[in-house]
Amino acid sequence: MQFVYGPVPSRRLGKSLGISPIPPKTCNYSCIYCQLGRTNHMTNERAWYFPMESIMSEFEEVMRSNLSYDAVTVVGEGEPTLYAGLGRLIEDIRKKTTKPIAVITNGALLYEQKVREDLQYADIVLPTMDAYNESSFRKINRPHRELDFKEVQWGLEEFSRNYNGKLWVEIMLIRGFNDDDFSLKRYKEMLHKIHFDKIYLNTPVRPPAEACARPVESDRMQYASKMLGAIAIDMLAQEGFQSEIGDDYEALMSIIRRHPMNQFEIASFLEGRNTSDPQKILDKMDNDDKIVCLKYRGYLTYRMKMGD
Repeated sequence: MQFVYGPVPSRRLGKSLGISPIPPKTCNYSCIYCQLGRTNHMTNERAWYFPMESIMSEFEEVMRSNLSYDAVTVVGEGEPTLYAGLGRLIEDIRKKTTKPIAVITNGALLYEQKVREDLQYADIVLPTMDAYNESSFRKINRPHRELDFKEVQWGLEEFSRNYNGKLWVEIMLIRGFNDDDFSLKRYKEMLHKIHFDKIYLNTPVRPPAEACARPVESDRMQYASKMLGAIAIDMLAQEGFQSEIGDDYEALMSIIRRHPMNQFEIASFLEGRNTSDPQKILDKMDNDDKIVCLKYRGYLTYRMKMGD
């Protein structure tokens, strides 16, 4: 399948059925911590990357299988708000499911009224807020040259004042970049201007785009969560990956394209599918030149090579 994948385990949303309406690594950020690697197609222009009918056709096919899931999440392989038909896509999805519809976004385009209007159709919006000034914005998110930190922050504040769904803001803490007391105090000041339902603190748990994006220690995460009144989610959710694709290898690839998996997640996934020869699948992955295996925090994590 090209657009629909999973469900994948989410520490916030449970079993999340993913929808990716944009091409691989199409984004207006190139975050140093991104688990998919560096951005290949940097753009700040919204476009109809794929026909709505093609996306919905896949979604309807999955719905007919009676798959078990907790939420539908529009996210995928880059920034979903770059899809010009986002609002209509969410509307069409809602006609086919009673489960919550979430959008995971970097929030960069919230200064655009049309983007804010499109996101009103979602039950849950999960924007990131990794930076606290222009300098940290450039260092952590490495945004498109047209983006300005103050404008992006204004967009999040404006959206939060008028959004009727649940707003769950996430801050990605990176050791040596934004985990010191000065940074945390700036975040606290910024949060006073945002009407949110939950604040989540994260730290890189899978191999990042850049080696300098190191995870924050657990005790520091707990300190920061208390200071900000946030929920720390710095642990991996290891079980719950699923796919309706019949071929075991293609099923794995459909997930890894959007969500890197470690060796334990892959083993659990194959076991759940009653795969006859899991080792054969692993050997094939090791010999696939489109896949890279990275050792990170004691795990072997498989993801697509940058540029693929």
